[in-house]
Amino acid sequence: MTVNMTKGQAISLEKKDGATLTAVRMGLGWRAAKRRGLFGSRTREIDLDASAVLFAGKEPVDVVFFRHLVSDDGSVRHTGDNLVGGVGQGGDDEAVLVDLQRVPVHVDQIVFTVNSFTGQTFQEVENAFCRLVDETNGQELARYTLAGGGQYTAQIMAKVHRSGSGWTMTALGAPANGRTFQDLMPAIQPHL
Repeated sequence: MTVNMTKGQAISLEKKDGATLTAVRMGLGWRAAKRRGLFGSRTREIDLDASAVLFAGKEPVDVVFFRHLVSDDGSVRHTGDNLVGGVGQGGDDEAVLVDLQRVPVHVDQIVFTVNSFTGQTFQEVENAFCRLVDETNGQELARYTLAGGGQYTAQIMAKVHRSGSGWTMTALGAPANGRTFQDLMPAIQPHL
């Protein structure tokens, strides 16, 4: 059963039988909003990029994004860059896979971001979401709708962080501005 998350909500990544999840996928999906013009409605391609920044405390130790598809330790993997969105027709346009068992012990949180590489604002995006999927069986565990439009070009979507012997996901939904994950680092810090 999927949990529709709200901003700031956290859920445990423990399975109903008490086992912990071993592998998850953070999926990102979106479509360009239709705009009315003189000659009817049209859409403009939107290039959103998903990134995962791995932290040890408040220090970034690695990042996975469209130019670095696999973390140095191999525990986090990006499935590739989608330049237009909407391809999944409600599915994931970009995804980041996390093998939770292989994440190094010193990494205590992974922050997922989305940014408009081409600089369009979220006013030009519709039906944007991130979702967490149990990669072992394909079951969607949680979904967070990236709502609000706005004059920003990025969002700090969510984080997966260690909680005792397991992991927890927290929906952050913090608007930010920047074309790359590097631009977003100051906006990420308050959420660590």
